[in-house]
Amino acid sequence: MMNSQIFKTVAGPAAILTLLTIVALLVRPLTPIDETRYISVAWEMWLKDEYLVLFKNGEPYSHKPPLLFWLYNLGWAVFGVNEWWPRLVSPLFSLGNLFLTLSIARRLWPDSLDTCRNALWILGASLLWMVFSTSAMFDVMLAFFVLLGMRGLLIAADGSMKRGFAWLAFAIGMGVLAKGPVILLHLLPAAVLAPWWAGSLRGGLDWKRWYGAILLALLGGVGIALAWAIPAAIHGGEEYRNAIFWGQTANRMVDSFAHKRPFWWYVPLLPLLLFPWLFWTGLWGRFAALRREGLDRGLRFCLAWMAPVFIAFSFISGKQIHYLVPLFPAFALFAGQLLGRGRAGGVWLPALLSALVAGVMIYFALAGLPGSLSIWGELPWWPGLMLLVLALAAMRLGKSEGLRLPALAILGAGLFALVQIYISPGAAPSYDVRPMGHAIKRLQDRGVPVANLARYHAQFQFAGRLTQPLAELGRGDLPAWLEKNPHGAVVVYVDRKRQLPASLFSQPYRGETAVLLSAEQALRLPEKE
Repeated sequence: MMNSQIFKTVAGPAAILTLLTIVALLVRPLTPIDETRYISVAWEMWLKDEYLVLFKNGEPYSHKPPLLFWLYNLGWAVFGVNEWWPRLVSPLFSLGNLFLTLSIARRLWPDSLDTCRNALWILGASLLWMVFSTSAMFDVMLAFFVLLGMRGLLIAADGSMKRGFAWLAFAIGMGVLAKGPVILLHLLPAAVLAPWWAGSLRGGLDWKRWYGAILLALLGGVGIALAWAIPAAIHGGEEYRNAIFWGQTANRMVDSFAHKRPFWWYVPLLPLLLFPWLFWTGLWGRFAALRREGLDRGLRFCLAWMAPVFIAFSFISGKQIHYLVPLFPAFALFAGQLLGRGRAGGVWLPALLSALVAGVMIYFALAGLPGSLSIWGELPWWPGLMLLVLALAAMRLGKSEGLRLPALAILGAGLFALVQIYISPGAAPSYDVRPMGHAIKRLQDRGVPVANLARYHAQFQFAGRLTQPLAELGRGDLPAWLEKNPHGAVVVYVDRKRQLPASLFSQPYRGETAVLLSAEQALRLPEKE
């Protein structure tokens, strides 16, 4: 594929990614508790000039590996400390994922430019992928290393085993540094199932050599991860050492069985997570044709990538939707090849559903929200109107075979962007923790100690550029802390409908009100807020 063809293939999905990134930066604050927590960990890394042992609110933090925090600090070293750089890291990885997905598509179906183009449109405009491509989280970065490892497997299967398994080792090591050992669950099933998807290549492969190379790649990847873990364990002491070597494996498996959800929990969510694609009857028609047309090598590879991991995540009872993000490129490749095999039907159902969403948006903007939802404030009407126009345009453009995928992709991206714009005026104040962070900072700068009366996720540390931790208190700890800190202040969280007589500062916070009280005010709190 010539460079001009590569540019044309990537240009549309990359433009969608750029638009969604701009919308996220303009209308959505860093969201507690996850985004604010991770950027606060990076902030403490910056403050302490400590790049081996991670800290959250002054305490060692072993829940995540360091790569994302290193990248945040690398950008800050170049551009200075800011909020926008950490919010660009996931979009940049998402852009890299488009190129890697294109590279894999070319290896699997070298004669099908349509498959390459289809796969990128499908990946770039899948709802869950768009959400996490514009979030300061780990999953799109993890997907990058999954794609890199899958590309390495294909290079190895095509005859360049040393080069291919070197890429696999690198992907394993960096994946562990990105999000821990879960990278092995994503990569090893496809590697082990190679006789099913690659057995007929080049007269067959030496499978003893293949599995030996997998073991070597695994050891190489572990070596890359240990290059950080061993110095960090020595530097962080016994407790931190046990946490990163044990907590990142066995303990995380134990934790995965908390918050139990049923085996089938992911299945009914897939149409929403993959919107608009699983609502497209034309794609279902191509799925139905599989029995007649059979599986080629590329489709088998995608199934070996998707199916075992999806089944494993289904068996693990502690499910989260973002666990599925690294599987989305496999779905995009699989669906893209099916669409490249033949014609697909119209796009009326996704367009109709989008029009219904637009109608609901316009109705609530004009009629107002019910009392229980009044915290969202007044809603603008124009995003709903724009979505309605997009839905009608997609329905019209979808009549043309060559425009169906771009039309659906633009519709899906438009829906995601416009819903964010629609809810932002009411929702943003409840999730933007910068005002409270700045209020705490002003107190700390005057030497006033501040505590948090609840479990504290470090949500105010980066927002206020705090240089001191907050004491984390339970209700029973409050009297003793106030006695030791009679001039201190306490952040408490109360029902949004409740009015406290006086406070140093307050703001809406995730459906509640976060209130900053002086010690004297905190002493007058009733036992139950």
